[in-house]
Amino acid sequence: MKTMQYYVLDVFTSERFKGNPLPVVITGKELETTLYQQIAREFGYAGTSFIHYSKSEKALRVRSFAPSGTETGGAGHNLLGAVCLAVLKDMNVFRIQENGPFVIMKDKRIRLSVENSGNDSPSIGMLQKPATAGNTVPAADMAAALNLQADDLLLHEWQPTVIQTEVAHLMVPLKNMEALNRAIPVQSALQNLATGYGFKGCYCFTLTDKDTPQLAQARFFNPAGPAEEAATGSAAGPLGGFLFQKGYIHQNRDYSLLQGVKMGQPSILRFRTAQEGIWVSGSSVIVMEGILHL
Repeated sequence: MKTMQYYVLDVFTSERFKGNPLPVVITGKELETTLYQQIAREFGYAGTSFIHYSKSEKALRVRSFAPSGTETGGAGHNLLGAVCLAVLKDMNVFRIQENGPFVIMKDKRIRLSVENSGNDSPSIGMLQKPATAGNTVPAADMAAALNLQADDLLLHEWQPTVIQTEVAHLMVPLKNMEALNRAIPVQSALQNLATGYGFKGCYCFTLTDKDTPQLAQARFFNPAGPAEEAATGSAAGPLGGFLFQKGYIHQNRDYSLLQGVKMGQPSILRFRTAQEGIWVSGSSVIVMEGILHL
């Protein structure tokens, strides 16, 4: 009987039982796609990541699957948790790389920044592509899909806009925290809008007092389910791009946002827009470990 070690990490947080939980399996080699899918379904989390070191490429290889069997790519929580585990378990895969640390996820090379002060929550940065703007969605249609009023979407006269770095997500500005907390997604309506306007997820956000540590607070709704997610790195980058395009933030400056509060799983996501793209960063902590029997 073959066995593999796995860990469950809370991602985009330095505190256990907060953030977005992610199982990470150390496979030692590439597996058959059906086995990845079976293991991800067995765990039942929003995503499960798998890692092994490729000697020929001198890089950590990461693959991630949803319980539905769909493979996920890009620089989001599925990648952050996997990289944090490699650092926490001192796999020594990044210090020996030339021209800066990187990983290969779904056959794509992704640049990293790695800061590890020796504690149990290293800070990892992931480089996403520069943000591009797509379709805008009528505020009235968006409000109906969130059980809100149209005037709840009045924030600096910004329109709900599809923004893409790794994944195309809809940025939905809301006027205040009360509106953000009141939003209740209508799944069928969100699915129709996602299909019609070309986005994967809906990132509702409102701005906070600039004197607070976080620039914004957000909630992520997935039209395909699960309904809400506690931390979404693939949406934090587009939000940074949206705010930069609106002239609200500056390039090469660090900002952070808060997500998951409504779920009782507060998460801190940091971002920085740069000429080469958008850096999304955060921490993770290990909360469980075990053995898979195959």
